[in-house]
Amino acid sequence: CCPRRIRRILDKNIKFHRMCAYMIVLMTLIHYFAHSFNVDFFTSAYTSKILRKRLVARLIQIGNAPNETYLNPIRSNVFSVGAVFLLTGGWTGVIITLSLFFMVTSSVEFIRRSYFEVFWFTHHLFIVFYGFLVVHGISMQVRGQTAASLLVHDPKRCSLINPALWPQNNCPTPVFAGSAPMTWKWVIAPMVLYVIERIIRLVRFNQQVEILKVIKHPSRVIEIQMRKKGFNAEVGQYVFIMCPQLSQLEWHPFTLTSAPEEDYCSVHVRIVGDWTTGLSKVLGADESGNEVLPSWKMPKLAIDGPFGTASEDVFNYPVAICVGSGIGVTPFASLLKSVWYKNLNPEHEMVLKKVYFFWICPETHAFEWFGDLLAYLERQLAEIGRQDLIEYHIYLTRGWDHKQHTYPTRGWDHNQ
Repeated sequence: CCPRRIRRILDKNIKFHRMCAYMIVLMTLIHYFAHSFNVDFFTSAYTSKILRKRLVARLIQIGNAPNETYLNPIRSNVFSVGAVFLLTGGWTGVIITLSLFFMVTSSVEFIRRSYFEVFWFTHHLFIVFYGFLVVHGISMQVRGQTAASLLVHDPKRCSLINPALWPQNNCPTPVFAGSAPMTWKWVIAPMVLYVIERIIRLVRFNQQVEILKVIKHPSRVIEIQMRKKGFNAEVGQYVFIMCPQLSQLEWHPFTLTSAPEEDYCSVHVRIVGDWTTGLSKVLGADESGNEVLPSWKMPKLAIDGPFGTASEDVFNYPVAICVGSGIGVTPFASLLKSVWYKNLNPEHEMVLKKVYFFWICPETHAFEWFGDLLAYLERQLAEIGRQDLIEYHIYLTRGWDHKQHTYPTRGWDHNQ
């Protein structure tokens, strides 16, 4: 039960990441308003005629004499906003909150899809976020009476004693202290893991990637076939790709469309942004590029990965139902090709006996390469007598047009 729940969290890591982010935002808001009230209360203790009476007036004076500890971290009469920047917890909190604000606002879907670089770089403000979070409580400004002081100065008992009438029973001045910062204990482990991951990425960056072939597909899609020594991937996995000629910092995720049985790895890239446009240009596969570039003219590419997905478990069951929507159909290219390769080996007995594939998209023009792949696999499976292995169900939410009548019909269930 528990391992399965953990696997679900790992499979839905992006959703889990967002839920954690929402909780961090909620707790940050509560933390912010609570301490805003505290700072206003601390500063008004010097100016309010009501608060200066009795206990508050006495408490803010503790710490002025030599060898006395203080309770109120605001040690002078200043206004609330100025007091925030006089406290270590105040100005570090402002930096932490601003970092979180920029990370959250740049994570909306519109910015992620239209300005990915903005999303990518602002998300790295988490380094600033965690760095200042570690030192946020270093000045120990949230203070209270120490346990030793409570033994000799009980606030409830001492508040009933009038030192003018009973000077011999006067309570000693209370001693205050703040709690030692504890955040580093929670941050150190994930930060160490992050540093290790970056070191691994640096090592992979320096490993050679050979570009075997670049294929231009319809609808502004290019296919890049590559080979990297020691690279092994399973069905439906994805990699991060970086092109130093375009940017030394940007790593973009792409789903592998090659099968594990193939001696190369491939990705299909749709040209929709500045980075993908630049990539197609340096590969000689942009709209104006018809020249076949020799291998020595190809740009350097770096691959980080592969990283796992839930598609790896498909072959463990006799029946698999695969549902893809829009661009989410990409991982199934690797899966369906792998199914065909496994059926070519008569000595390999597959547990998987039937695949139901559902594809839901507005229109297929942007994924014509995938339609061609389905047609090719259908012909290949028919040749070995396994045309009933995969059953396709395609739902076009914008309707069917005359350009799509050439798509194969055997094994397809066209709907709109």
